[in-house]
Amino acid sequence: VLGEHLRICPQGYTCCTSEMEENFANKSRSEFEAMMKEAGRSVQATLTAQHRSFDSYFQDLLNKSEKALYDAFPSMYGELYTQNVKVFKDLYSELRRYYRSSNINLEEALNEFWTRLLERLFKLLNPQYHITDEYLDCMVKHAEQHRPFGEVPRDLKVKATRAFIAARSYAQGFLVGSDVVRKVSQVPLSQECTRAIMKLMYCPHCRGMASVRPCNNYCLNVVKGCLANQADLSTEWKYLMDSLIGVADRIDGPYNVDTVIGTIHMRIAEAISNLYENKDSITSKVFQGCGNPKISTKGSSSEDKRRRGKVTLEAKSSAQALEMLVLDAKGNLTALKTYWITLPSSLCSKKVMASSASDDKCWNGMTKGSYLPEVMGDGLANQINNPEVEVDITKPDMTIRQQIMQLKIMTNRLGNANIGNDVDFQDTSDDMSGSGSGDSCPDDVCGKRLSKSPSTRQPETHAIPKQSGHGVHGASSRSLPSASLLLLLSVAVIAPQHLWR
Repeated sequence: VLGEHLRICPQGYTCCTSEMEENFANKSRSEFEAMMKEAGRSVQATLTAQHRSFDSYFQDLLNKSEKALYDAFPSMYGELYTQNVKVFKDLYSELRRYYRSSNINLEEALNEFWTRLLERLFKLLNPQYHITDEYLDCMVKHAEQHRPFGEVPRDLKVKATRAFIAARSYAQGFLVGSDVVRKVSQVPLSQECTRAIMKLMYCPHCRGMASVRPCNNYCLNVVKGCLANQADLSTEWKYLMDSLIGVADRIDGPYNVDTVIGTIHMRIAEAISNLYENKDSITSKVFQGCGNPKISTKGSSSEDKRRRGKVTLEAKSSAQALEMLVLDAKGNLTALKTYWITLPSSLCSKKVMASSASDDKCWNGMTKGSYLPEVMGDGLANQINNPEVEVDITKPDMTIRQQIMQLKIMTNRLGNANIGNDVDFQDTSDDMSGSGSGDSCPDDVCGKRLSKSPSTRQPETHAIPKQSGHGVHGASSRSLPSASLLLLLSVAVIAPQHLWR
């Protein structure tokens, strides 16, 4: 057959009918989209596995610390513990909520814990007195300036806050990366791309050349044209991978989660010991500032006589497990950096089974021979002269542009976490939004107490003191625009008239 009826394949002698050509077009489209999803699933699986490993490790650290507290405190503190077990449970509950990206203020939660614990302990230390809520308010104001728990609350606040900031943004980064790949891998092929893929993969069949493989450079031009928008993810994708690597170094370095999270129960015990050692001095100063409370009509109950000396609790280190987790993650993240720009060559070599670049007996789109046109660059702007796929470089794919913005927002969060800044998380499953990043400031004085009402609470950044001698790794060395600014920018980037280059 002369092939004048063919609409996609080169006209000339052919064994294909119009119906066969249409079937091949549908087959090539579904096969190529399946290749994309399969490649994406592999990346998703890697990122999800890294998230699962770290999440399991982190939750286990927290669980072991809490269990150690519940196991040791009843025998060490007796009534003090049994009457106030909810205070300790609430603390660990708040820590978990924060890690799971709930919109709570971690610094405020820690302050609340120490305040409630001090109120309970002051009552237990002075059972002979009738202490009202008003008196407790006064007591807290006067006692805090005398540091009843020693340096533990302040030290724990600094270390735990930056460890939790790093841990939750790190865990979230893997999920965001996986979600971006999932959404981008589902973007359907354009009509022009469907024609080009059909010509690449099945037109040789219509010419009786089913065994002739496509020329490699020909395949690259087709796939680069079809995945031009996807390639534009590459810059922000690489920044995300670098940011995750930078935070991984923090987690296993200056913000060491094994040391900080695994010893929370020990720090609490140390704080309680400090209070008991200074109880007479603290009580005296409170009485001076707030007056002597009334003697209780119930009489003084005998104070629990259990031992309350220096506490010796142990924390089982899992530092080696953390080191292995971080090494494995960094290896995988490094390997994934170039995913989007190496995807065309990966698909051509592994899936389409293109011929070698020097082969002059490959399918060049017209016949068996060599392929002469040069290979296009990566990304949308470089497809303006693509000889195989007609690409309108003025109309970027909106789904992919939105995912580029998601990558920017997550990278911004990781960059802030890298320098100890807390950017509030909202629900990040689909529509990610965050507060602005703050400038780092000395000490831990930047964090303000926030209103507890979710409806009135404003997003806020809390700066944590930097450790001297530790530079900023990865993408955090880039300027860190606020996430809210990035969201405003997203409005601009998806404006139809904007030309992406």
